Parts: sequence; structure tokens; C-alpha cells
Amino acid sequence: MLRPGMSVLDVGCGTGAISAGIAGAVGPDGQVVGIDRDEGLVDLARREHGTLPNLRFELGDVTTMDYRAQFDVVTAARTLQWIARPEIALAKIRDAARPGGMIVVLDYSHVKNQWKPEAPPAFQHFYQAFLAWRQANHWDNRMADHLPTLFQAAGLVETESHIQDEIVERGDADFAERSALWAEVIERTGEQLVKAQCCTQSQLQEAHETYTAWVRTEFLQQSLWMRTVTGRVP
Repeated sequence: MLRPGMSVLDVGCGTGAISAGIAGAVGPDGQVVGIDRDEGLVDLARREHGTLPNLRFELGDVTTMDYRAQFDVVTAARTLQWIARPEIALAKIRDAARPGGMIVVLDYSHVKNQWKPEAPPAFQHFYQAFLAWRQANHWDNRMADHLPTLFQAAGLVETESHIQDEIVERGDADFAERSALWAEVIERTGEQLVKAQCCTQSQLQEAHETYTAWVRTEFLQQSLWMRTVTGRVP
């Protein structure tokens, strides 16, 4: 999909790691722009990857960006799930791509995530609180399921959906790092969930402790339900 000389917009670039990989793929004749609404992440991306001559990072919100027919490919990885009006974001993404350009969106359907064996009750309580908090903010917990319909409504053609599930199993070389994901989510979002009265501080602490212990002893497999959806601008 990516070829030397292409211009690419990476929406919700975060720390810039994906953007940097894209910059390598399109080569010195290509151009990559990473955009994110989090100033701290943009600053970090610039520090980490700012020396790449064909890559630049910009602070901005996908729902208000004003690129017009400038990019061969526009990507958004794990981004639309955090936007209350994804149809507006996708319209802006479409506008940023040239006619014939490719749109590539990767995202989760959180309600379909699974753990084997069943996760401890305290973590399950946190996870339901996490989903409720997201729903209260109008963030779609079935985003990956709804992407094809959103693509079609945005007027994109040649739409395809590809299975991209993230699966981690005990015994994998990166098991410790990847299985720690939800402990990190508890740490990152916990204060916001408590503030929103989705759970209490003591429930957060119990969820973190029991999940961490479960990962060390019983955790066998985690499957995060993801899809990559592609389409073209007519």
C-alpha cells in the first residue's frame, strides 16, 4: 500500500512511532505529517523523531483540520474510538486525501474483547465501568464494527474490512509487556472514572491489584477485537 514518494497523513499520531515507520516506507521523496490534539504527545513525537527530514508533526484536532486533497494516504490508528462524532472526523479525513487516495482506519470494538480464563471480578467491574465511562462521553465501544458503514456514509468506495485482532498468550516473548496493558489503562484513566462516578478509588486499587496478580499466575490469553478498514476517495 505504501510506496516511495507517497504523501501520508497520520491522524492521532501520538508519540509518532507509527508516523516514523511510515516515513521510512515512503522514503526521502515522500512526505509524512503526523497530527494529534495532545500537545504533550506532539512535543514527545518531535523530540523522538524530529530529525527525520520527510516527517513533521502538527498540533491539531481531526474534526477541525482543513487539509484539502493533499495526501495519497490518510491513516488513523486507534483514534476514532476517542471521538464523539466520528462521522465528522471521517469527513475531514476524506477531504484530506486526493481523489483516488486511500483511507486506512484501525480501531477496536471494546465490547468484544476476551480473556482466558475469565478475568477476576474486580477487574471485570473496572472494565464495565470503563465501558460505561466511554459511553457517557459518546465514544463508540463498537467502533470497529461500525467503520464500514461510516466509510460508506462518507462516500468512500472499494471498502474492505480486515481482521486485525491483537492476541497475547502466556509464553509469548513480549507477554509481560503486552499483558500489562490493562493495568496501565487503570492507572491512566482511573482518576477520570472516579471523577465521573463510574467507580471508587478503592475499587480501582482492587482492580489493579487483582489484575496484576492474575496476570502473574492464571492469565493465559487476551484477545482484543480489532479491524482495519480501507477505502478510496472516488
